[in-house]
Amino acid sequence: MFLYNLTLQAPTAINAAVLGHFSGEKQRQEIVVARQQYLELWRADTSTGKLQVEHSENMFCRIRSLASFRLTGGSKDYIVLGTDAGALSLVEYDAKLARFTSVQYHEFGRTGLRRQIAGQYVAADPRGRAVLVGGIERAKIVYVVTRDSEANVLVQSPLEANKTHAVCFDVVGVDVGYENPVFAALEAVYDDSVAMTRVNKQLVYYELDLGLNHVVRKWSVSVSDTANRLIALPGSSDGPSGVLVCSEGFIEYRHWTGDAVHRVPIPRRADAADERGLLIVASAVHRMKGAFFILAQAESGDLYKLTVQYTADAVTQLGIKYFDTIAPASALCILRAG
Repeated sequence: MFLYNLTLQAPTAINAAVLGHFSGEKQRQEIVVARQQYLELWRADTSTGKLQVEHSENMFCRIRSLASFRLTGGSKDYIVLGTDAGALSLVEYDAKLARFTSVQYHEFGRTGLRRQIAGQYVAADPRGRAVLVGGIERAKIVYVVTRDSEANVLVQSPLEANKTHAVCFDVVGVDVGYENPVFAALEAVYDDSVAMTRVNKQLVYYELDLGLNHVVRKWSVSVSDTANRLIALPGSSDGPSGVLVCSEGFIEYRHWTGDAVHRVPIPRRADAADERGLLIVASAVHRMKGAFFILAQAESGDLYKLTVQYTADAVTQLGIKYFDTIAPASALCILRAG
């Protein structure tokens, strides 16, 4: 017997969104949106400037996070779902059938919204070689993604990178080119036997060694106790790599290649209260030919444009300026069509 809880009206609140070429058409970008248990595919109509819902489907699970990835040499993006099902779900959009189909499904834990079961965070290697599924506490599972002889997507056995007494706040995939895949996590370590008056947060790099097939804790550095979000920068020939660490009132650049820290304060309104600084709640990285920029949104709704000046081996300057004000968002997506 299977029992499903269905509502007369579908949820309207959006909790996650990703951008990509999910139908395989090179000239058309789509947006995949998660509305609680519903997964929707949106397309932009360039003639009217409006978004249209191409397909909506009930996934019968609570979608907690989304990430898109593309296999090396491919032209189609796949979707990684972080859900309460206790399993890794790789999904693709079948344009012929006009529906989402499951490519891979791998169970790793119990169902439900549990802090020590992975699913709260998902991150993909920018080169499409691995995905990471993380939990609020302790759990981090890495899957190597490959193809078989018929070009079907395959995932290898899971590799664990668990750390006890560690609370995770965010996870992103770091663009390191075709070196071993690296994932950055924002963690805080605690001790049950000691009453904590302050939290010691760290930026931690986890490296997947493709040759030895295991995950190692490669590098860590202390960051601000108010850090809440990570933004991965383009790497290889497209950018300096590394991450931006968003904290209360400021944003700083960190990477394992150097000790230099570049920090910029988040602009505040003239009538803003001085009790605390602003927090970044959403961001998007837009790549152009030979350049890129970042749009970040604060909890007040203000949008900021971040620019990174760099040389071949290091970041030289980090800039920020006010861009616009919109309603606070749960996710930002920038289309090439504008």
